[in-house]
Amino acid sequence: MTRTDPLLGPADIRELAAALSVRPTKQRGQNFVIDANTVRRIVRTAEVRPEDTVVEVGPGLGSLTLALLDVADRVTAVEIDDTLAAALPSTVAARLPEKADRFALVHCDAMRVTELPGPPPTALVANLPYNVAVPVLLHMLETFPSIERTLVMVQAEVADRLAAAPGSRVYGVPSVKAAWYATVKRAGSIGRSVFWPAPNVDSGLVSLVRRTEPVATSASRREVFAVVDAAFAQRRKGLRAALAGWAGSAAAAEVALRAAGVSPQARGESLTVEEFARIAEHRPERSAPAQQEKGERA
Repeated sequence: MTRTDPLLGPADIRELAAALSVRPTKQRGQNFVIDANTVRRIVRTAEVRPEDTVVEVGPGLGSLTLALLDVADRVTAVEIDDTLAAALPSTVAARLPEKADRFALVHCDAMRVTELPGPPPTALVANLPYNVAVPVLLHMLETFPSIERTLVMVQAEVADRLAAAPGSRVYGVPSVKAAWYATVKRAGSIGRSVFWPAPNVDSGLVSLVRRTEPVATSASRREVFAVVDAAFAQRRKGLRAALAGWAGSAAAAEVALRAAGVSPQARGESLTVEEFARIAEHRPERSAPAQQEKGERA
């Protein structure tokens, strides 16, 4: 019998899971997509192209992997789970044999990945585990600058935070750090019924398109992110107070803020990533003992 559809349906997922004695774990945020139409929608929304090399994080049993490989030139999947990592190449070979040589599996924690086999990835498409979605996304964007387009499925609340604009109630650290790398927008919603097991929350799609020009600043990413973290650690306070520890004192923070053209009374949720970068450029010089102490801590 000729297989007309290589994608996995609910029965296929449960059959695979039973054969592998796999039970999704909350510890790793595992919720497997069991609806073929949903993964097709994700691939369409991600605008995956025939020439793309796609990296996928957390492929699970392979639902999205197969849909990506059906369209893209190559797919590299990063999976931490021993059982799932061992089984995925066989699933690909059985259901998409003509593309099996275009698939690579990296058995590793995505937060520790520093290189991938084959050509540099041009796209990141993933159903990210809820508990590590933001750090994994930021790590992948920083580590692989060749990634031009990203589409991730995350918890709806996380999707809102990532795509929030300055002034929004949910604008925060994820919003600013994602904006450092890309233009970010909400790209749709996903209901609970397409997952096994069904999560207790809805999911959202987030699209990120890499900035053609990086944020114009003489400050490093690390320096800018330090300002962002300090500003939102005490988000109820104005920046003069919130950045006192970062600058050395509230007075020094005010000097830096005024030099950057930012009101000392402003709060972090009102600032763009460019404004955070300007503040980072005006961090007061530290005393020699402080510099030495910092070196010893590092």
